[in-house]
Amino acid sequence: MLAASVTQTSPTDPLSALEVGERPAPEAPDGWVRVRLEAASLNHHDLWSLRGVGLPDERLPMVLGCDGAGTDEDGRDVLVHAVVTSPGWTGDDTLDPGRSLLSERHQGTLAEEVVVPARNVVPRPPELSAAEAACLPTAWLTAYRMLFTQSGAAPGSTVLVQGAGGGVATALVVLGRAAGYRVWVTSRSEEKRERALALGAHAAFATGERLPGRVDAVMETVGEATWAHSLRSLRPGGTVVVAGATSGPAPSAELQRVFFLGLRVVGSTMGTREELVRLLDLLVATGARPVVDRELPLARAAEGFAAMAAGELFGKVVLRTR
Repeated sequence: MLAASVTQTSPTDPLSALEVGERPAPEAPDGWVRVRLEAASLNHHDLWSLRGVGLPDERLPMVLGCDGAGTDEDGRDVLVHAVVTSPGWTGDDTLDPGRSLLSERHQGTLAEEVVVPARNVVPRPPELSAAEAACLPTAWLTAYRMLFTQSGAAPGSTVLVQGAGGGVATALVVLGRAAGYRVWVTSRSEEKRERALALGAHAAFATGERLPGRVDAVMETVGEATWAHSLRSLRPGGTVVVAGATSGPAPSAELQRVFFLGLRVVGSTMGTREELVRLLDLLVATGARPVVDRELPLARAAEGFAAMAAGELFGKVVLRTR
């Protein structure tokens, strides 16, 4: 089968580690099912995998990709839940100490076929295309959990999304607007600020700019470059939800501000299968849809990776296998 994979990682030049070519089709263990993929989307997780972060040499070669949509063995339209839990785990998927994502221990979705545990197959509503569904299991599920499960902010609250343009940030804008939040965004790029406004953000600011008022919650995926601004932007008792640190993981904690203002710092990663189902229901009910920056055939995966690495995207890169 055709697949985008990594056989030798490169910490300094991740794009050089990407290989697009024929790979053996995966075998399905007991309790796992085969999905014939129609579309898959890229995430920054894939770039980190090419660098070797969380992917030691003994697990190579590895097909990349966490997100995908296609048809199961019975011909039903499905998407895959990317969080693979330990056998017998029954709690919150994200709290399982032995959890992993597809493409960490098990072959991923940037391929014509993938095998996943049976519980990880989720029916795709007819209202969503395969390309739209393929955007959801990582970035959009992460955004859903950040906003609705972890932030503690109810509709009508003001939330700040740092770093408009990325997959998670774009999802936060669309979901927040659809659910009745007041959504503010930041970006270094004037073009991305304008696109965020067109997408539904109520206001857009340059990165680090003083805001006209304090917000109830901040959605933080940037890290070092925006952390101080995130804390300064919160009202007393507000919450910053952290689901990434693309600019670096070690800012000054500013503990004095945290304890004096009673701020909450909440970590968040991915989401549960149940949250993914609710995300699908929300999109069907509201008409909100994922933002696709571009669609490419799987054979041209390198173009999508290059655009993502350069920060040239607004929304998701979708790779088509058929």
